[in-house]
Amino acid sequence: MPINIPENLPAVKILENENVFVMTDKRAKTQDIRPLKIIILNLMPTKITTETQLLRLLGNSPLQVDIEFLQMASHVSKNTPQDHLSTFYKYFDEICNNRYDGMIITGAPVELLNFEDVDYWEELCKIMRWSKQHVYSTMHICWGAQAGLYYHYKIPKYIYNEKLSGVFSHKVLNDYHPLMRGLDDTFYLPHSRNTGVRTIDVQKHENLEILSLSDEAGVSIIANKNGRQIFILGHPEYDRDTLSKEFFRDLDKGIEPNIPSNYFPENNTDKTPIMRWKAHANLLFINWLNYYVYQNTPYDILQIKE
Repeated sequence: MPINIPENLPAVKILENENVFVMTDKRAKTQDIRPLKIIILNLMPTKITTETQLLRLLGNSPLQVDIEFLQMASHVSKNTPQDHLSTFYKYFDEICNNRYDGMIITGAPVELLNFEDVDYWEELCKIMRWSKQHVYSTMHICWGAQAGLYYHYKIPKYIYNEKLSGVFSHKVLNDYHPLMRGLDDTFYLPHSRNTGVRTIDVQKHENLEILSLSDEAGVSIIANKNGRQIFILGHPEYDRDTLSKEFFRDLDKGIEPNIPSNYFPENNTDKTPIMRWKAHANLLFINWLNYYVYQNTPYDILQIKE
């Protein structure tokens, strides 16, 4: 089944060329079913790229999914054309009375700032508070995961001595957890961050379960016991070349970054990166949609509550 997205969204042509089943909103209006409603709070600067990455994963399930995009009113995006934002994105005041089966809160390049110093922090807290009663399950990614853990559970983040960048092996800690169902005992996940959370801080909360750990990247996937909140410290949505683009961007800035770990063959930056995480990323999103959105959300979406 398809994802339902606006007809002129740039991702449409890309996904159709990849044989991802896309249905435009015009056609979807004729369907006599109750599709899942997913809202994406896109905090990434390269919004169009992130849209495509997430839609690619959301479109790989047998469920029909209606997508909406959300932007912050308290922050001006400098890297995405304003006409794109005004056409495809909404502000919180426009959707605050709606209810959604699922929500995704992306990462953001603000991790070296204290949470309270981020210009849209108050608005983000308002959205996360709202999500507890208006969204059935919320997936938080990278900085979005750190922000969610801090807001909901007061779990702090810590700054690393050097950036964690690369594709790392992770161990599944609970084979029978619905989110991890079907994943291999070890799987790969890209990371690109300067901060993280500590396992011991997460373990203090009985309502949270650590689902995967990495010897190099640390705690990586966390869920609360009812599946209403999922926290992924890595970037399962990344394309093959995303870490490469970040690496060369930093080089151009004179930052002299380390070569991403386990990424370029033989650490040769002239070679095409190896993509080791595609299958597990797809399965992770399918499991989330199936077990924590589709099978648990009330058919009458207005019945969603904390």
